[in-house]
Amino acid sequence: MTTVTRFAPSPTGPMHLGHAYAACVASDLARDKRGRFLVRIEDIDQTRARAHWETQIFDDLSWLGLHWETPVRRQSEHFRDYSKALDSLWEKGLIYPCSCNRRDILEAAAAPQEGAERKFGPDGLVYPGTCRNKPKSKKRPSDMALRLDLNLALQSGTYSFIETGAGPNTESGTISLDRASIFKNVGDVVLARRDMGTSYHLSVVVDDAAQGVTRVTRGSDLFDATQIHVVLQNLMGFKTPLYHHHRLIRDENGKRLAKRDDARALAKYRSDGLSASDIRRMIGLG
Repeated sequence: MTTVTRFAPSPTGPMHLGHAYAACVASDLARDKRGRFLVRIEDIDQTRARAHWETQIFDDLSWLGLHWETPVRRQSEHFRDYSKALDSLWEKGLIYPCSCNRRDILEAAAAPQEGAERKFGPDGLVYPGTCRNKPKSKKRPSDMALRLDLNLALQSGTYSFIETGAGPNTESGTISLDRASIFKNVGDVVLARRDMGTSYHLSVVVDDAAQGVTRVTRGSDLFDATQIHVVLQNLMGFKTPLYHHHRLIRDENGKRLAKRDDARALAKYRSDGLSASDIRRMIGLG
């Protein structure tokens, strides 16, 4: 089977050393396996995506010496794919509309046992299921957030994935997921935000399946989100790819780099006269 990897940045700011590391890891793995390397633009959040940042992404990747297949998939061009996936889940009764805002969730999560420790999952505070059992219309609403009903989604099936990198507190190999633990520690995640009609979790699963990605390479900070994606792949009949979670690039204080950290933007290093080889050495790939 041909190895297919991808680098999927969001055009919402400048690429920094962490992006360079993620892109090079995905590209190097595909090259070593004589496979295919893809670039995908994750721009479902049209309020923050900017064309000049997308242009900068391609410019920086070319400067790093990376080569990828074209045409590039842009999420903003595939909202119909995400809508189709939501329709399928709605018809199966696996998603429900939610009218809660952040304050509602915070208050509901604290209500059952005052003073109890709140649980946080991949999406922050675990949703307490406030809207789960409310009456639903036959037609899927397009003006409300939609959540995955994990209680129904996890009724059957076994869930696992193969890790080829090193996720937090685990080694490479087969990672088995416990249904009770997923339900307790993840909760009913949002699959469609009311302001964009989809979400990161839904889009990334649909995109990876559509593009035939066989190995997902990404930072260890997304390790916990993988359990959501494995469940969605199971529900939608997609094959689960291999996963390769890698280390994060941090500053001298151990803080994860962010797009607002312009001092470590690739464009800044380029203007200072550094080469692509210098960057690879800085991120430990030289």
